[in-house]
Amino acid sequence: MKDQSFTRVQELAYELKVSEVMKKNTITVSPRMLMSELRKILKDNNISGVPVVNGHSLVGIISIEDFINWLSSGEVDTEIEKRMSKGVKTVYADDPVIHAVSKFDQFGLGRFPVLDRGTKNLVGMLTKGDIIKGLLKRLEIDYHEEEIHRYRASHIFEDTLADHAALILLYSINGRDFSEAGKSSSELKKTLTRLNISPSIIRRVAIATYEAEMNIVVFTDKGKIKAEVRPELIKIEAEDSGPGIPDVEKAMRPGYSTAPDWVREMGFGAGMGLANIKKCSDEMSIDSSVEKGTRITIIIKMGKE
Repeated sequence: MKDQSFTRVQELAYELKVSEVMKKNTITVSPRMLMSELRKILKDNNISGVPVVNGHSLVGIISIEDFINWLSSGEVDTEIEKRMSKGVKTVYADDPVIHAVSKFDQFGLGRFPVLDRGTKNLVGMLTKGDIIKGLLKRLEIDYHEEEIHRYRASHIFEDTLADHAALILLYSINGRDFSEAGKSSSELKKTLTRLNISPSIIRRVAIATYEAEMNIVVFTDKGKIKAEVRPELIKIEAEDSGPGIPDVEKAMRPGYSTAPDWVREMGFGAGMGLANIKKCSDEMSIDSSVEKGTRITIIIKMGKE
């Protein structure tokens, strides 16, 4: 059995959406507000930066560093829009938290404005602290809510009278539907939790299934995931009728991706999908034909962890 280091927190980072952990009551300022008025807003709310909005549209962000630089310059009082930062890095409310974590690591920023993907309006703010609080809260809620479900389902194999027993779970995936992306892997994870499967096994299954699901969403029109749960192993098959993979060996390299730019801008298609699946699996195979589709088979064994 492979020694994997995936934790429950990493698993939740794939499952939770930014909207579930962000601050929704966001303090904002107008681009026409004067810099002299900014000091009180930052101090009274104990914040180090604030988004600048025109109506509901984000036009920039102004930080305490921008305020200090303005004071140091000796410049007369001026409007915030002349000192704010434009071209602000953002995240979407329906992004998985794992994508926001990657952006914090990539850009080294302290906060991200959160936008609604459809309207592009500002709907919240996200900091690393918000992510930590959200993860801790979800851990507590999950523990209490899942206890009764786990008790009911945990003996399903022990109570089944048969020479061989397997539980088959089927999930349909709609391509390009990013609002539902990750739903199937989340539902599979909850089911395995209620079956009292080892948490370390569930983490590997959840991450591998999520990556397989995202490949279907990003690159195809539709697909399906089948999970076969047996006492000795979990077998996952992710199948689609998409464009196929011309060079499987190249596609397995970390960082390699054929995702279009608009998909990358959304935080998907970073090129870690197949590599992460392989890392989580005890066995993995890919059967792909150009213009016909792809089937990924993942096996994770239930041996002692």
